[in-house]
Amino acid sequence: AGDRGARVRGRPRRARRAVAMATTTMAIVSAAPRARRRGYASASTASSRSSSSSFGAKVAARSLAIGGRRGARARARMDGDAVEDDEEDGGGGDAARRRRVLSTSSSSSSSSRVMLADDDGALTIEVTPETTFEAVIGIETHVQLNSKTKAFCRCAYAYGAEPNTRICPVCMGFPGTLPVLNSAVVKKGIAIGTALNAKIRRTSKFDRKQYFYPDLPKGYQISQFDEPLCYDGVIDVVLPVEDGGGVKRVGITRAHLEEDAGKLTHAVGEDGKKYSYADFNRAGVALLEIVTEPDLRTGREVAAYGAELRRIVRFLEACDGDMSRGSMRNDVNVSIRPVGRETFGTKVEVKNMNSFNAMARAIDYEIARQEELIRAGKVHEIVQETRTWDEGAQKTVAMRKKEGLADYRYFPEPDIPRLKLSDAFIEEVVRTMPELPSAVRARYAALGLPQADVQVIAEDKTFVAYFDAALESPSKPTPKQVANWLTGDIMAYLKNSKMDIVQLPLSPADLGEFCALIDSGAISGKIGKDLLPTLLERGGSAKTLVDERGLSQISNPDEIKALVQGVLDANPNQLEQYRAGKTKLKGFFVGACLKASGGRANPSLVDEILQRALDQH
Repeated sequence: AGDRGARVRGRPRRARRAVAMATTTMAIVSAAPRARRRGYASASTASSRSSSSSFGAKVAARSLAIGGRRGARARARMDGDAVEDDEEDGGGGDAARRRRVLSTSSSSSSSSRVMLADDDGALTIEVTPETTFEAVIGIETHVQLNSKTKAFCRCAYAYGAEPNTRICPVCMGFPGTLPVLNSAVVKKGIAIGTALNAKIRRTSKFDRKQYFYPDLPKGYQISQFDEPLCYDGVIDVVLPVEDGGGVKRVGITRAHLEEDAGKLTHAVGEDGKKYSYADFNRAGVALLEIVTEPDLRTGREVAAYGAELRRIVRFLEACDGDMSRGSMRNDVNVSIRPVGRETFGTKVEVKNMNSFNAMARAIDYEIARQEELIRAGKVHEIVQETRTWDEGAQKTVAMRKKEGLADYRYFPEPDIPRLKLSDAFIEEVVRTMPELPSAVRARYAALGLPQADVQVIAEDKTFVAYFDAALESPSKPTPKQVANWLTGDIMAYLKNSKMDIVQLPLSPADLGEFCALIDSGAISGKIGKDLLPTLLERGGSAKTLVDERGLSQISNPDEIKALVQGVLDANPNQLEQYRAGKTKLKGFFVGACLKASGGRANPSLVDEILQRALDQH
């Protein structure tokens, strides 16, 4: 420290103070681990770092920049970090490094060949028509936790409330106010982290993230920077059957607690001028930001991940997952690289996607856009930026450039003490957690249900409860029978009626009785089809309805034998043709028998007795 101080004598006081500050912070970062992967940092968390993200290194890099860029770079790279002021050092840092990685070999005027850098930085990869690219995708998801009150005050939040009616001096950041952490928010964060197979930090802290925006009343956001609540998780994502099925494992870098900002509405006033109206009801609402590793490769994988995360938070009753209301907001970071290369390309962030299908389309478009630019020799046009998804035009549109990491000047929140969690507190949260979607799917697969039925039923917690209740009814129907009717006719009825299953007049026990009647052969599937609309509209016992209409299935062999004989006697010409070798006529006789019985004859018994009669000469 003395030597360093001697070297800066004669410099401005600000420079001396900066070097002294950096000297102090260097001890903080000396043991900071290297990030597992780089290039997918969240704007708010510098994600894609390990849980012990090196806040001190960033301070050191920025402070030492005043006293000498070379010294700053040497010290800031202690944990593999990049100096943030890339534009000041002639193109250094992450952004410029990525521009060097994807580069044309020379100006397009002198050569039409497009060359890309390999993992060592040498321009050895030529882009040809046969060159294939792969996408590298990471996601940042903001989950709005549905606690009764906000994260640090007692204001209750309700979507759609009159603007600026759910605010107080605390969430508005008035001088002299003191934030108090909502314990329910911590419990929901622990539950989600556990569901993501993440480690729960026993001791953590909150930080102030400094930035100015009109809907941020405090001028800063209370967040968690280098000590997130949850870290190093993993989630197994079940891909839809229509996309080939299978499981995709996605790493979870971190999940941290923070508060939400307000909301701006842009409109034209009565005087014809443009105005921005600020609603601070949402300011201070609790969020859990979940950041993945860059493990995803396609838009469909991203959509499947988002759907699985939404299932988890809904099963935990931690968030309603309504993307149209902003309860779950996804920002996707996309880059592409030649297949086989490890180094990442230049990442582009895509925002404002209000459905999983929109996410898939936006990513597929962005992948195609970047590949087209590379093949055209315009790699320099792929820059680190934020783009928005235009649903009407079905394309991404540039919003703003992002040169390096933003300087949010994080420092520990002085008004909130460190968060210390006991093992007993965490164990109690885990003990009260409900069954998770992955466990439900495993349980249903063990029952022998097809994967398609498993995915449909396990999509919604209320469907799972209804299905389980039907299986446990006194009638004890088979799982397959219940799944067939629930995922077919009943789901179609709910969709057409715009009704939730909890509103369905047909109770789970009555559905169980209905399915058991078909299992036992008391009624046929055709009769079941005829009865179901009435049961769906008014509920009640299927057995009672069968008795009222006299629709019980005919399973007496003597009755069916007489029925079959009557059909054969009534159709001698067809019988003669069948016995002459036209065996396809059997279907005609089966249909005639079922029609003659009014659909009440047991189909399998009809088939058996009819075959014996047809084989007689």
